[in-house]
Amino acid sequence: MIAHRSRIPESPMRILPPAAATLALALALALPAAAQDYLSFRSPSGNIHCLIASWDGGYARCDLDDYHPSFPRAPVWCEQDYGFAFEVQATGPGGVLCAGDTVIDPGAGVLDYGRSVVLGGVSCSSARDGMTCTNREGHGFTVARAAQRVF
Repeated sequence: MIAHRSRIPESPMRILPPAAATLALALALALPAAAQDYLSFRSPSGNIHCLIASWDGGYARCDLDDYHPSFPRAPVWCEQDYGFAFEVQATGPGGVLCAGDTVIDPGAGVLDYGRSVVLGGVSCSSARDGMTCTNREGHGFTVARAAQRVF
């Protein structure tokens, strides 16, 4: 079974061409971490969208657009979407979110394969086989279209 997130409605926000979005992300990554509260980015495939923030010592969330769910059953208390969104905080293990929102942003800059971004106590690395976000304790998540894992 392939799950597919509903596309977010088009916003009046201006979408940058890919080259400009990549340049914007590169410039943002060049700024000192203290000057940034958060940064949105996406995988080169456009299937994984993430937000990394310095809030509370560090936070990262990634959402998948198309995916084969590794976590197909939502907990009984979850009345929203489950299995498409993952998070890690500055401490503790990564988790699967029960969420009614999304960080999917087609205008976000691209984090090229082999590149990483660090903000607060959390880092995210982009690879051909998915996106991995971890905290300083080594906990986090790896997400890809084929499978998702929290640790």
